[in-house]
Amino acid sequence: MDIVILLVLGALALLWFDSFTAREAGIEAVRRACAAEGLQLLDETIALRSLRLKRNEDGQMTLARVYSFEYSDTGDNRRRGSVYLLGHKVAMLNLGLRLVASNGQLRN
Repeated sequence: MDIVILLVLGALALLWFDSFTAREAGIEAVRRACAAEGLQLLDETIALRSLRLKRNEDGQMTLARVYSFEYSDTGDNRRRGSVYLLGHKVAMLNLGLRLVASNGQLRN
C-alpha cells in the first residue's frame, strides 16, 4: 500500500512540474503577443481554465491546457484573452475582438 501512495505522490509531483513549465510557455507567448499588439497584460499572469487529455499531431496523448488572461488596449478597460497549449506548445492564442474604426485605428 505504501508503494501505491508513493507512486500517486510522484505522479502528482510530475503533473505539477509539467503544468508549471507549460504555464511559463503560455505566459511568455502572451507577453510577446501583447507587446507586438501594443497591449498591456494585466496582473502579469494567466489562469488555468481547462485541462484534458488530447492527441497531438503525432497521435500521442498529451495534456491540452487552456489558460485565460486579461489585457487592456486603452489602459482604462479589461479585456479577456486565452491561450491554448498542446503539451508545452502554443497551439492558439486569442486576444478577443476589439473595435476598429473606419480609419483602421482601434477604438474603445
